[in-house]
Amino acid sequence: MNKNTRKDKIIAVAAKLFKEKGYSAITMRDIADKMEIKAASLYNHIQSKQEILDTIIIQIAEQFTAKMQTIVESKETTYQKLRHIIELHIDITIENADALAALNNDWMHLEGNLAYFIQMRDAYENNFRSILNTGIANGEIVARDPEIILFSLLSTLRTLYLWYTKKGGVDAKKLKEDMPETLLNGIIR
Repeated sequence: MNKNTRKDKIIAVAAKLFKEKGYSAITMRDIADKMEIKAASLYNHIQSKQEILDTIIIQIAEQFTAKMQTIVESKETTYQKLRHIIELHIDITIENADALAALNNDWMHLEGNLAYFIQMRDAYENNFRSILNTGIANGEIVARDPEIILFSLLSTLRTLYLWYTKKGGVDAKKLKEDMPETLLNGIIR
């Protein structure tokens, strides 16, 4: 989101509120109050709270899907691909932690786009799994259960926004250096 138009500002404010209180607890009036405008004014730019949620989640999901496809199609090693996936999660967290929170916490409230979102999420996970399986088959990574590896990595990456916003002052460059090394190489010498 470029956050330049009024609609983009509404979406950004709503994402922050959704992160703080959850989609179900927020009303259009809450969004308007936060923006210091009348609720009726929101409808000049947006049709509903559902449209806001759809926009937030689908934009982030499409961003993940497109970048994952680029990673999958690259001729890089498994390690490099996994590193890029971790960096992708870091970049999106840094760019828009509020929207990422909505994606992780409120996706089930999607209506017309729920099937599309689930399709993107499943494709993303299948691509991730495929990278892991190829790496195991080629001897590039340790032969462990790929489902456990996938769960471990995704659990950390999907909740990164919680830790990152709580820590506040974490240097993005340092995070992009240390997190992939920690997740992929461990902490034991």
